[in-house]
Amino acid sequence: MSEPKPAPKTDPKAAGAGLLVDLGPLLIFLGVYWLADVIYATAAFMLATAAALVWSRVKFGKISPLLLFSGVMVMVFGGLTIFLHDKSFIQIKPTVYYAVVAGLLFYGVRTRKPTLKLVMEHAYPNLRETGWHLLTRNFAWFFVGMAIMNEVVRHAADFNFWLGYKLWGALPATFLFGLANVPMILRHSDEDETEVP
Repeated sequence: MSEPKPAPKTDPKAAGAGLLVDLGPLLIFLGVYWLADVIYATAAFMLATAAALVWSRVKFGKISPLLLFSGVMVMVFGGLTIFLHDKSFIQIKPTVYYAVVAGLLFYGVRTRKPTLKLVMEHAYPNLRETGWHLLTRNFAWFFVGMAIMNEVVRHAADFNFWLGYKLWGALPATFLFGLANVPMILRHSDEDETEVP
């Protein structure tokens, strides 16, 4: 009877940078929104995102493509929100983000070149190509679902409810979906850096 495989290796530095960029600016946005209004909160969100990206560059020597893309999206849609005084732009930003990422992931699935590996290989260095293909496919469909859910909540509820959904719905859903994929990752991972034939 073979021994169970160890948990896949992850890079805590990369995970921390991702959490910093995703959760930190959002919490700052919520704090400023409760103290002032959506325009000031959006400006604070943009500044916090820029600071998080600079910190990631200084601390780790690079900014991952996914984090950079997220930062650019914040700047574009945040800028539109402030310039046009229309909070719907900051609400649309997650939908566009999820849709674009899903499209890139589906392209990777279609071409058998898992695009998720380009930004997450450091987190799962022992994952075999089959595992990357399955993980890319799974997250592609997940992001489609997240885009749809963001639009449903945005149209069906008020801005305060949407903010609550972002913090207590979307973020935990992403975390839980990642956990749900761990058994599959374990099945398709090698115990060391060399792939077992």
